[in-house]
Amino acid sequence: MKKLCAIALLVCAALAPLAAQTVRLKLATTTSTQDSGLLPVLNPPFEKLTGITVDVIAVGSGKAITLGQNGDVDVVLVHDRKAEDLFVAAGWGVNRRDVMHNDFVIVGPAEDPAKVAASGSASEAFARVAAAGATFVSRGDQSGTHVKELDVWAKAGSKPSAKWYKEVGQGMGAVLTMSADLKAYTLADRGTWLAMKDKLPGLKLLYAGDEFLFNPYGVIAVNPQKWPKANYLAAMQYIAWLTSAEGQRIIRDYKLGGEQLFFPDAIR
Repeated sequence: MKKLCAIALLVCAALAPLAAQTVRLKLATTTSTQDSGLLPVLNPPFEKLTGITVDVIAVGSGKAITLGQNGDVDVVLVHDRKAEDLFVAAGWGVNRRDVMHNDFVIVGPAEDPAKVAASGSASEAFARVAAAGATFVSRGDQSGTHVKELDVWAKAGSKPSAKWYKEVGQGMGAVLTMSADLKAYTLADRGTWLAMKDKLPGLKLLYAGDEFLFNPYGVIAVNPQKWPKANYLAAMQYIAWLTSAEGQRIIRDYKLGGEQLFFPDAIR
């Protein structure tokens, strides 16, 4: 018995350093999930439940997917469905799941010199901006928002002009702040707009509601066969959390000023 106890103590001593180590999950995600305030609400319960610390890298969706492709992160949470599908088809990511959605909105100066508020579609709104030569701030960073913006320009049949079109290579929060300063128009995700609108004097939501502005988010684990060092088990735990009844409830219940920012898609 004494011998068994001694062996048990040795095993516990050997395992103690491992148990004390913090398991970390590297998450690459679009700036909207962070700037909207959702992740600071969604991640702590996961960390408490699992003991896994989530290290958030908030960039544009394009850069987030590139981080996954390079094996620099374990999981990506983004909103560019075409790029997500290509990421999975190429074998860089696995187990993609729908998480939530909201929509894109067109915001601009309250004076609305281009009469965007009178538009019948997103493409008409952009065409009005182009016709008026009104200042438009573009993220210009290959984010999901930037990709959608370019799609709207293409649908409008308008080619942005350097004279009034400003590509800044910045995240959504910075672009909204710049748009307010310049009294310019921009395309924003609704979540970040709602989180920041009270800090943007003179900027107003002018157009929304076009089905073309639908904005879905997906989560994808980095393929461990491509990148053996990826923390696949932690990534799958995080995916399970986001798509669980509790994770989806937190997403559904997250509101600012009484307005819902995101709508769950895994469990409705």
